[in-house]
Amino acid sequence: MIKILVVDDDLLTRQFIQLLLTEEGYAVSVAEDGMAAWRVLQQDIFNLVVVDVMMPFLDGFTLTAKIKQEMDIPVIVLTAKGQMEDKEQGFLAGTDDYLVKPFEGKELIFRIKALLRRYFRSTEEESIQVGSTIVNKKSYEVRVGRRTFLLPLKEFELLYFLLSHPEQAFTRQQLIDSVWGMEFQGDDRTVDVHIKRLRDRFAELSKDFSIKTIRGVGYAAEMR
Repeated sequence: MIKILVVDDDLLTRQFIQLLLTEEGYAVSVAEDGMAAWRVLQQDIFNLVVVDVMMPFLDGFTLTAKIKQEMDIPVIVLTAKGQMEDKEQGFLAGTDDYLVKPFEGKELIFRIKALLRRYFRSTEEESIQVGSTIVNKKSYEVRVGRRTFLLPLKEFELLYFLLSHPEQAFTRQQLIDSVWGMEFQGDDRTVDVHIKRLRDRFAELSKDFSIKTIRGVGYAAEMR
């Protein structure tokens, strides 16, 4: 399920967008200001963020810039200001789209769907290269030096996800949500099993990375 974070200091706006997106089938979390949103983003994984500009503690432009510096997720900025200078500031911060209040709910939905399609299309075409190891999402092949091979689907997706977020620690539940999906009915030992298989496969095959156990958290891909 697609997960969206909505950040707005106005309660009615938060509730309106949350209801709107929930009815469209998205999993929605909310935050009342930029600092609260940043804490939420450190604890969970989202596919898209909707950010209001005028907020206390941490404004929308600053939050957007922080997101873009540390995460690879699209951001839509909401603002009551339609002046060119404000739009310029938003795009300089890294926003992917810009919507001026007041807006129709349908327009926000259209923009979210278009942005997600564009984002997923671009990420699916990418390959990740770590030293001599190349993980190709388009062909689902892994190449180490001159050797090319296939992995079981979930092992591949887990490896691709971890290498897409180098040095970032994830809990088992976060990995389950991202790789297996929100509807997964098993337990988090599944993650441990797949991590062990990946470690065993790449222990001698590649020295470019390792999957580390982060005590009290979960796992992270460490580049060498």
